[in-house]
Amino acid sequence: MKIILASASPRRRELLDVTRLKYEVIPAVGEEKPYPELLPSQLAARRSRDKAAEVAAGREGDIVIAADTLVSLDSVVYGKPKDADDARRILLELAGRTHRVYTGITVAHGGDFDTQVEQTNVWMRELTERELDEYIASGEPMDKAGAYAIQGLASVFITRVDGDYCNVVGLPVSRLSIMLKKLGVELI
Repeated sequence: MKIILASASPRRRELLDVTRLKYEVIPAVGEEKPYPELLPSQLAARRSRDKAAEVAAGREGDIVIAADTLVSLDSVVYGKPKDADDARRILLELAGRTHRVYTGITVAHGGDFDTQVEQTNVWMRELTERELDEYIASGEPMDKAGAYAIQGLASVFITRVDGDYCNVVGLPVSRLSIMLKKLGVELI
């Protein structure tokens, strides 16, 4: 039995690498569907299940871990920015407000799917034009849900986190450990 991470995210790998879990990476390659009828938490769950199903197909003996992280403010979903202007728009909308980060996480094994959602509330302070310019010029926002990386330069913008910090990075490791325990897999 292999354990497979269905994600190309270096942040998810970094979070898993601090555990004792031995795994291999086989990223899901399917297009993320928008599912406009779903609430943000439901969307994160559905996308994680879609990724798990794609990678788990034909691998019933293996354990597949998939995740999808998104940022939401007032039920608006913020994914990865399309370009620098989109990153600026997203950051300006989040600045000075509290938003939610949802990660849907699915563990697939033997044709069964356990899908759960972690929610974390994040407070971002107001940002100056200079801070926005410098942060966007750094390139960091470009492949991040909500256009920021809490573990990177954007850490200076975050005034409070209520919930699982690892969830904001992209993988709620504590919740994952509980899910994997059900299958006899320990992270520590």
